[in-house]
Amino acid sequence: MNRIHAAIVGIAASLFALPALAQAPIVIKFSHVTTADTPKGKGADTFKRLAEERSKGRVKVEVYPNSTLYKDKEELEALQLGAVQMLAPSLAKFGPLGVREFEVFDLPFIFDSIEEMHRITQGPLGQGLLKKLESRGILGLAYWDNGFKQTSANKAIRKPEDFKGQKLRIQSSKVLEAQFRSVNALPQVMAFSEVYQAMQTGVVDGSENTLSNMYTQKHHEVQKFITLSDHGYIGYAVITNKKFWDGLPADIRSILEGAMKDATKLANDIAKKENDDALEAIRKSGKSQVLTLTPAERAEWKKAMVKTHREMESKIGPELVQAFYKETGFDPAK
Repeated sequence: MNRIHAAIVGIAASLFALPALAQAPIVIKFSHVTTADTPKGKGADTFKRLAEERSKGRVKVEVYPNSTLYKDKEELEALQLGAVQMLAPSLAKFGPLGVREFEVFDLPFIFDSIEEMHRITQGPLGQGLLKKLESRGILGLAYWDNGFKQTSANKAIRKPEDFKGQKLRIQSSKVLEAQFRSVNALPQVMAFSEVYQAMQTGVVDGSENTLSNMYTQKHHEVQKFITLSDHGYIGYAVITNKKFWDGLPADIRSILEGAMKDATKLANDIAKKENDDALEAIRKSGKSQVLTLTPAERAEWKKAMVKTHREMESKIGPELVQAFYKETGFDPAK
């Protein structure tokens, strides 16, 4: 909190020097919690390059990766206070903010493919969800893919009963808590930047995440097993402070929208490749054994975890959950 308030004071103090800064570029601080070589990191860097090139220096984008500016628990408040202008938090972050509808993305096995997911994020359902952020002073600009989640642990997890008693790190989400409690695991909410050390010291036994996130954070070095489960999806929403965005000159806003559109395409195009490359690198490292579920084993996971849908439907919104089912073709009975 002190860091955030100090940043606000600095911004306020700079207003006294407006004449001297008349020709200064518009500065956009873009903070995120993953490393620069993840799909999110590369998307942020691409947005920076395009925004600065196309604005001919009228915009300067400062990218702060790997929680160097704000951690998970700080960044949304920092954005709302205006201490940072852009973030790309995971969709799970908006439930604790009070927009519980976003937790529909956390429902296990809700998507069977990226194509199904894109029908949501690139269609009216996804855009309608972004609109719900505006009452919090947040404007949603785009959805960025990360990919499907896998499960890591220090024991082989193939069947639902293998989860029993395992302390698994999750993002702050009631859906994710319910998901792991459905298989008798012990979910532990923890900032992404703290997970490696928690694994190393035994504070947690494992986690769920995409392979690119696991590899770039070196989770495979402190986990004995990674199960390719594809049980959930991690995506991001690129967001900005609404007051800041609405106050931009119209031509600058148009330039930034174009830069975001092209950065989004690149981020989404590379997400699958990054995960495929990470899987190959993890296998080559020999530090973590990769397990592949059989169709029958995956069906057991789905049967055990799908009760989370029924449990959380009233909190997320029954109509929204049913709309997702209709769009993706998901059948909770199968």
